Amino acid sequence: MVSIIFAIFDYNHKNMDLEFLSIEFLNNSVKDYLYFVLTIIVGLIIARPIISYLLKIAHKLFGSKDSDSERDMLKSLLRKPLYYFLLLMILYIGSNLLNFPPEWGLVDSSEFGLKMVIDKGFYLAVICSIFWTILRSVEFVGIKLKDKAAKTESKVDDGLIPFAIDLTKVLVYIFALVIILGNVFDVNITALVAGLGVGGVAIALASKESIENLLGSFTIFFDKPFAVGDVITLGGVTGKVEKVGFRSTRIRTFDKSIVTVPNKNIINTELDNLGVRPVRRVKFNIGLTYDTTIEQIKNIVNDIQKLVDDHPMTNEDGRVRFLSFGASSLDIMVLYYVNSPEWEDLIDAQQKINYSIIEIVNKHNSEFAFPSTSVYIEKNNSK
Repeated sequence: MVSIIFAIFDYNHKNMDLEFLSIEFLNNSVKDYLYFVLTIIVGLIIARPIISYLLKIAHKLFGSKDSDSERDMLKSLLRKPLYYFLLLMILYIGSNLLNFPPEWGLVDSSEFGLKMVIDKGFYLAVICSIFWTILRSVEFVGIKLKDKAAKTESKVDDGLIPFAIDLTKVLVYIFALVIILGNVFDVNITALVAGLGVGGVAIALASKESIENLLGSFTIFFDKPFAVGDVITLGGVTGKVEKVGFRSTRIRTFDKSIVTVPNKNIINTELDNLGVRPVRRVKFNIGLTYDTTIEQIKNIVNDIQKLVDDHPMTNEDGRVRFLSFGASSLDIMVLYYVNSPEWEDLIDAQQKINYSIIEIVNKHNSEFAFPSTSVYIEKNNSK
């Protein structure tokens, strides 16, 4: 299309014999500048349909058929990096139509100078735009895989897929860095790798904690002490595991805060996986006032025992016993197990049982005790 427009432009130029097109400014004629501007305009016009075509190809490769949400997501992720890449190509084509003035005395691009800076800067921008597109593609694939993992019963893939996506991104960054060093800064990659081999010990010592955390993440995936979505207790922190990364694991507490734990601490600390146990235990004491009779205590204990045995969410391992004489109360131990590992089921069952315990105590005309102190004053009758 550009060549056709140029041909038409040349044809009109010959017929009209416009002499001003031959006027030179900074070693370039007006016609050269017009060609440059025309190239930019035509490039910007055809950029949109090219991007749309490339997005259709990407959707066929990575997306699902008849999925408007995935198509919109792909557009939002890839449109900008593809646009910048095409813009760089348009600028490259247009800039080749212009020349630097010889009076500037610029050295060749193989020597350090303005031409080298422009060339290296352009190469750097192109490489960054290409790897930006690759990273966005990896991100799109990761979102698709996470959605598929969420539909499976296994929780292993819920943690493994984000880890694999992060690992892929790190490898892309490393590969991009190698390409930039080799092609933009002319670094000898072979010599660099050999140099790293010599200084590898120092680097390993400097990044000792990072390596320990990385090995800890691999240990978590292979040993599988927990999976994403499990409720765990670790070092006094209880919450749901949201993500296992290279360096740390994120735990969402029941207060909705995020606790970040280094992976090396996880493998060196006792961990209680609450999500894999079939039941949840509830144990507490209730205190009755000291004026409660033995008959009342027996009736209360029997009714609470029947309550925890007959409740649909508890098993038959519950125990209710008159346990001890407290400082200001007669203490009855209540112990039962809720047949569900879910926190919501636990607190719902516990609430219903607590309501029923209050009704039982009131039914037998007893009262709950509260901490109290009796003070006895001795009267001295001596004269």
